[in-house]
Amino acid sequence: MVRFFQQKHSYDYSWNTVSYAFLNRYPNPFATHVLAADTLEHRIDPSTGELHITRLLRKTNSVPRWARSIMRENDAYILEDVVVDPNGSTLVSKTRNITHTRLLKVEEKQTLTMDPSDNSRTQCKNETCIVSSIGYGLNSRIESFSLSRFSENIARSRKGMLYVLDLAQRRGLFRQRFRMEQRRLENQ
Repeated sequence: MVRFFQQKHSYDYSWNTVSYAFLNRYPNPFATHVLAADTLEHRIDPSTGELHITRLLRKTNSVPRWARSIMRENDAYILEDVVVDPNGSTLVSKTRNITHTRLLKVEEKQTLTMDPSDNSRTQCKNETCIVSSIGYGLNSRIESFSLSRFSENIARSRKGMLYVLDLAQRRGLFRQRFRMEQRRLENQ
């Protein structure tokens, strides 16, 4: 059986600010399970102006006692594909695990869009699909456990984003970035 998870949330920050924080969310104290985030490729599509980024994430998690016999290694590699559309004020991130896929496949899509009724807010939509094909009558148990853990991780992830947003705001990174963009536009 396939398990689905969907959740919506709003950030009290502009889309520019949230998308910037999203791309710079690691490291943070709420994501200590993320050991590395490496950019494999980035490019701007000249016809659309969209920024395309591919990253490899290395994460770790504790393995429940009942699963230790089938999963000895608790590090996992996650492939993240991000498309940032500055014209449409949309960021779409798609992640999927590329290790432990026989035990569990997790595919997540996160969409950040400017709130159409208030451009100082950003809407976030998470959609996740979880499926196990290990067999041995364990599929449902693994999927249920993973869905439960995933919903806990979403709450931590949101705290991490808020931490990064607050840190960047306190350090004035957004104001500095805005001034640089203003100067660039004036010089054109």
